[in-house]
Amino acid sequence: MNAIEIMMEEHKYIYRMLKVVRSICYKLYEEKKINLEDFKDVLYFIRIYADGLHHKKEEIMLFNKMVEHLGTVAEKTINYGMLVEHDMGRLYVKDLDEALTEYQGGNEAAVIDIIANAVAYTNLLERHIDKEDNVIYKFGKKQLGTEILSEIDEKCIIFEEENKVLRDGCLDILKRLEKKYL
Repeated sequence: MNAIEIMMEEHKYIYRMLKVVRSICYKLYEEKKINLEDFKDVLYFIRIYADGLHHKKEEIMLFNKMVEHLGTVAEKTINYGMLVEHDMGRLYVKDLDEALTEYQGGNEAAVIDIIANAVAYTNLLERHIDKEDNVIYKFGKKQLGTEILSEIDEKCIIFEEENKVLRDGCLDILKRLEKKYL
């Protein structure tokens, strides 16, 4: 599997977690109960798997090469599109974490911010994944030369091996939450 295929495969796992998040939010809406441990696991998955492992590969390995080698179109698309959306996702996650802390501290009205930030994150990432899979990755694969793509593949394989335990732990969290909420 090459780097772009690995990233697309990771999108499938991230998308599965987005479904879990929406289900947790609906359950919260219906039952007015929060399982803080499950939300902490969601945040861990998002921060470690989606942002720490997946986005790191995109930003450092693929996007940098696209900006470096593909000119203005890639620079604008990456810097003012994909990276802005990564930052927006991080903001939603930070605000979700803060709302959970507020709720845990006794502010029951923070439920609104929990649901709002969690759902905003899922909506953003669903559209973001679609753009990357159907536009950005295809553009990179078509326009970057074989040598550059091979270099990205090599770095990605090393990164995957170095982070196997972390990745597998995150996927275990995903499977456990899917069993509970889907």
